[in-house]
Amino acid sequence: MKNIISKLVWLIIIAPAIYLAIVWNQLPETVAMHYDLQGNPDRYGNKRELIGLTAILIGVNMLVYLLLTNIYRLDPKKYAADNKDRLGRIAFAVSIFMSALLLFIIYSSRQNNIKLNASIIFSGVGLLFAVIGNYLPNLKPNYFAGLRLPWTLESPDNWKKTHALAGRLWFAGGLFIAAICLFLPAVLAIIVFFVIMCVITIIPCVYSYRIYKAQKQNP
Repeated sequence: MKNIISKLVWLIIIAPAIYLAIVWNQLPETVAMHYDLQGNPDRYGNKRELIGLTAILIGVNMLVYLLLTNIYRLDPKKYAADNKDRLGRIAFAVSIFMSALLLFIIYSSRQNNIKLNASIIFSGVGLLFAVIGNYLPNLKPNYFAGLRLPWTLESPDNWKKTHALAGRLWFAGGLFIAAICLFLPAVLAIIVFFVIMCVITIIPCVYSYRIYKAQKQNP
């Protein structure tokens, strides 16, 4: 299964380039290259700019995937290698999201008059956070992924408890973002997204610090 995923991910990463080549002749000479908060085009450019944009985002996607799947090799933490499969699954989810986003951008450019629906994008980001939250509770202490606070890195027990809570919050918060943003105007979706992200990030940090203080008072 892992071999299939490791091969499939490269097809997913280059899928936007394949799609761009297929629809190239159907693209108008002038395409939307930037959108305002309401999703309306506010800058246009030659369709050849899409080639550069696609190349850059595919390159970033490849870099992120390779980084996440190999970062455990650089981690001096004792159980860093145990994170290999979990980070691989997170990397796979991130690659799917980035390719889907680029495909959506190319599709919107092909339609020309279509609005870039920011609500759909934030909904997709919410799903990505839900996936990451699903793996957080099983993530072993490391220096590169997770809530890398001084007290979580210092105490395996603090790390475990903090990530158990963070995993539940990220999963529930991500699903809530994915569901609610679909029905909200773009500006309101952005506000809701950042409010929830702040909540599900700050709460585990405060919780972790309280565990740290309690352990210091009762060693």
